Amino acid sequence: MPDASAPTEALVPVTVLTGYLGAGKTTLLNRILTEQHGRKYAVVINEFGELGVDNDLVVDSDEEVFEMNNGCICCTVRGDLIRIVGGLMKRRGKFDGIIIETTGLANPAPVAQTFFVDETVRSRTRLDAIVTVVDAKHLPQRLADSHEAADQIAFADVIVLNKTDLVTPEELAAVEQRIRDINPFATIHHAVRGDVPVTALLEQGAFDLDRVLAHTPDFLADDAHEHNEDVASMSFEVERPIDPERFNAWIGALLAAEGQNLLRTKGILAYPGEDRRFAFQAVHMIADGDFVGPWREGEPRRSRIVFIGRNLNRPQLRRGFESCQVKA
Repeated sequence: MPDASAPTEALVPVTVLTGYLGAGKTTLLNRILTEQHGRKYAVVINEFGELGVDNDLVVDSDEEVFEMNNGCICCTVRGDLIRIVGGLMKRRGKFDGIIIETTGLANPAPVAQTFFVDETVRSRTRLDAIVTVVDAKHLPQRLADSHEAADQIAFADVIVLNKTDLVTPEELAAVEQRIRDINPFATIHHAVRGDVPVTALLEQGAFDLDRVLAHTPDFLADDAHEHNEDVASMSFEVERPIDPERFNAWIGALLAAEGQNLLRTKGILAYPGEDRRFAFQAVHMIADGDFVGPWREGEPRRSRIVFIGRNLNRPQLRRGFESCQVKA
């Protein structure tokens, strides 16, 4: 759980920038570093291989660039990430946020998990958003030959649908539908050479389901997409309050058994006798949650949860979530 002693505004926002090889991550990062937005960011670049080149591709800027190479960030160097973030915290006053660019072959989940599992990192930073860059021209091919491309979309809070000038309006609509089939709640921005305003990407608070619901109240509607052949999403809503002990027992067992298949889990829960919303989120088997603010006046206090993953069993998930309600 987040450090209760650290106000949210005091935590350093961290943006994870991901996307498949050639999607345009470095171009987007260069735009972020050169745009006149009045903010300063520390940048952590990771690429696969012993010799780092991405650092040379990033334009000169006032931001401090830290490069992690000799291994993929998602499998061998989480310790390096923790160490680097810890070092950055010693110079907290010199930057407003942290950007982590992952290799194009990375599953962003372990990066996100780092901000849950390490107590020092969790008490001083907050995962603001996972931003995924998608190549509008080549996405259909990538989804056919690489499960990483689907995973990166599934984990995203914000998607930059890049290279839209290379496709027809019909192709663009089809690609966007493929994205929506995988991830119904991410915000999508169309782009040519990453021309998305920094204000639409950074410090969004997008890794916060409560904010998403405030922006799109019906995104957890029970007609969630589930017809993608690889990654599917489904959501459920219940009317009675959720018993915290029942929910913790159920979700703990579910994540332990199915965590490898559950890419992202998010939920807003109504607890009995509690005027605040409880936001739950998990990345694979690593879970986190906290109260995020009061229920709005007149708003139905219904609990909602969404799962994105593979091999999801709709009846089993529905029965499990419904069983967490207080007795009628």
